[in-house]
Amino acid sequence: MTSLTTLCYIEKDDSYLMLHRVTKKNDINHDKWIGVGGHFEANESPEECLLREVKEETGLTLNSWRFRGIVTFVSDNTVCEYMCLYTASSFSGKEITCNEGKLEWVKKSDIENLELWEGDKIFLRLLAQDYPFFSLKLVYENGRLKTAVLDGKVLEGK
Repeated sequence: MTSLTTLCYIEKDDSYLMLHRVTKKNDINHDKWIGVGGHFEANESPEECLLREVKEETGLTLNSWRFRGIVTFVSDNTVCEYMCLYTASSFSGKEITCNEGKLEWVKKSDIENLELWEGDKIFLRLLAQDYPFFSLKLVYENGRLKTAVLDGKVLEGK
């Protein structure tokens, strides 16, 4: 069994729009800070899912975006997830209150100080380096990152 999702980091003034997941009960991301996105609906392309999820969670309409990579999450606690990772810097509309947590613009330089998944720090660094399109596999056991594989090569020291 697998899950297909999108995640987007919306950029403005050297900041990302981050979602602090504090609302939902039984949320695997509870108390974590993540980008915005979610699960594919039937027959959606990655871009259709991206645009729908961003609009639902933020009220914003993306005008342009970049597909940055594929992230494969393997965990002993959930099904395998394939996540399409995007960034976007052009958008329109007015921000809304998100029912999944608190939206906040966070300076890119401050993001690693937030409560993040260990693997998220890896792909956020790749985004900051403007790394070319990548495939990143993150293997978690008991909520801890055990292995990270970037473009088929194990990352030592993660």
